[in-house]
Amino acid sequence: MSQKASFAQWIEGARPRTLPNAIAPVIAGTGAAAWLGAAVWWKALLALIVALALIIGVNFANDYSDGIRGTDDDRTGPVRLVGARLASPRAVLTAAVTALSVGALAGLALALVSAPWLLAVGAACIAGAWLYTGGSRPYGYAGLGEIAVFVFFGLVAVLGTQYTQALRVDWVGAALAVGIGALSSAVLVANNLRDIATDKPAGKITLAVRLGDARTRVLFVLLLALAGVLTLALTAATPWCAAGLIATPLALRAAAPVRSGLGGAALIPVLRDTGLAMLVWAIAEATALALG
Repeated sequence: MSQKASFAQWIEGARPRTLPNAIAPVIAGTGAAAWLGAAVWWKALLALIVALALIIGVNFANDYSDGIRGTDDDRTGPVRLVGARLASPRAVLTAAVTALSVGALAGLALALVSAPWLLAVGAACIAGAWLYTGGSRPYGYAGLGEIAVFVFFGLVAVLGTQYTQALRVDWVGAALAVGIGALSSAVLVANNLRDIATDKPAGKITLAVRLGDARTRVLFVLLLALAGVLTLALTAATPWCAAGLIATPLALRAAAPVRSGLGGAALIPVLRDTGLAMLVWAIAEATALALG
């Protein structure tokens, strides 16, 4: 079969539905910096480049690693370039390395104008992106993917964005970081819930495989609920933060297929709706904090 993926297939391979996981933390972190009166737009832009490059890089790295292991040979979700034989493993690996390199360069610039010790944090992020499904013992195959997402796209991304602009963090930033981490993890939980049937035979023991179908569904709902609780907690900073409840309809729409027991392709819209709920929540809270 010809390994000539079209431009549209390369875009799909980058998994654009996951981009809210990169954009939302930067918006939330910038809102937290604005709360401290220290938002800096060009640092926010650099942080956004870092986040987008890292998530695209990890998506291509995941495509490459899962593809060469055969994990994606039988897949329900979005197209995988290597698994579907649309692009060579070398080409996908090159795309992953290129994206991660862009993120590293932007992160280097951001660290040098903020705090050089952040270079160590950036190195940990890149290592985490690669080792998710790469290396001899990928942690994504050991049920640790959701924890990594919570840490890197929640705590590190939000608090890192706040710190590079304000040079300090506070409880508001921490609450936003936990909320974004929970919602970002929920996206992965939904993804892995959908793939339980194919991941287990392939030896990919995700958290969803470990918990089983029923408990994974409960975990997904609890993660969404945690963001709702944090919305109410953030009103202690300013009542404007109640605006985060505007994301509730999207969260309920995301939860509906999960709570009703649907599986397979029927869960694909859950990823989109959860990501949109996270993005709307981040925008609402950041706006509220800027006004507050």
